[in-house]
Amino acid sequence: MNDAKFTLWGWEGFLPSSTTRLSPTSLLIHLAPDPEVMPRCRHCGADCPDVHDTSLRRIRERDLFECRVWLEVPVRRVRCRHCGVAREQLGWLVLHARITERLRNHLEVLLQLMPLKHVSVLTGLHWHTLKQLDKARLARMLPPPDLSSLRYLIMDEFALFKGHRYATVVANAENRQVLWVGEGRSRRDIRPFFRWLGKHCKMIEAVAMDMNSAMDLEVQRHCPDARVVYDLFHVIAKFGREVIDRVRVDQANKLRENKPARNVIKRSRWLLLRNRGNLSDEQAVRLEELLAANQSLLLVYLMKDQLKSLWYAPSEKEAEQRWRQWYRQAMESALEPLVRFARRLRPYINGIIASARYHLNTSILEGMNNRIKVIKRMAYGFRDNEYFFLKIKAAFPGLPR
Repeated sequence: MNDAKFTLWGWEGFLPSSTTRLSPTSLLIHLAPDPEVMPRCRHCGADCPDVHDTSLRRIRERDLFECRVWLEVPVRRVRCRHCGVAREQLGWLVLHARITERLRNHLEVLLQLMPLKHVSVLTGLHWHTLKQLDKARLARMLPPPDLSSLRYLIMDEFALFKGHRYATVVANAENRQVLWVGEGRSRRDIRPFFRWLGKHCKMIEAVAMDMNSAMDLEVQRHCPDARVVYDLFHVIAKFGREVIDRVRVDQANKLRENKPARNVIKRSRWLLLRNRGNLSDEQAVRLEELLAANQSLLLVYLMKDQLKSLWYAPSEKEAEQRWRQWYRQAMESALEPLVRFARRLRPYINGIIASARYHLNTSILEGMNNRIKVIKRMAYGFRDNEYFFLKIKAAFPGLPR
């Protein structure tokens, strides 16, 4: 077997024979077999001096200065004494590929730095060609998930498109690796994840999620030993929408005759929803004045802080006591939005109390959702969900061990 011959051009086994100017910005290089390099069988690598036939192929090479470069390559099929008729081995050109390995490596680097659309404009290659190239790279480079020590999961949903189309993402709560992404958020949509998880379902101890009944029921069905832990962020956000906002609007409507006072309450939404520690000194003063002037807003604001305390209880017993006290105060408040919210929250209380034992939350996935939005925005929307989901997995391969 002969040693590979070094060539300046990198087209092992071939030499440039002539060039043709296709246009002011494109160049065609004609290659000819190097007489000093014997072709090899692509299956076994054996030298094959007997050529069966030759076919011309035009492929794309990396640009040369301002010129886009094509190669015209006489690709040979050889008669191998071991394998029969087979195509010759070309390390710089993958079978059936229309671009060289050198260009493929260059494009893979660009695709990690720039959106597909920009790479397409820069190189003149079709969007679909680049997508398939990047999709193959992601599938090749993604590390397989380590399920051997999997104990805690976090599950959340994110918007795929406008019009209430969602996808579900599941991650390992300990190393933050995205394990699975699937379109939809119903029980039927989520079920394939648990089938993929298989026997490892028995290892799951706790799963953090928002108050999504589909996720809850599927966890109970497939992971009988797992505790559901409802996330603080989602519950408090729901409280803000259904209680604080509703009470604020009701109080503003009662002050129709007093427009200055009504405007103060109408414009206080973010003061009431934002955490006190995130307010400026001026905003904190305005909040204190608002709460001092309106007892109903003061009550729901304090109830919000007390509700948060359930997630920081030192034990499940203490969390249960805090819940009973909070629920009793809500029932006695006579504020219809608060009473209605408390009744709706009651069936989910076990998942809230569980947070005292399992300190899990989906704040990690909320950060992931922000990153997902950036990935989607850079792509100007994805036409291939499988490719989009691979991009998400590649963005969250897990923390280093």
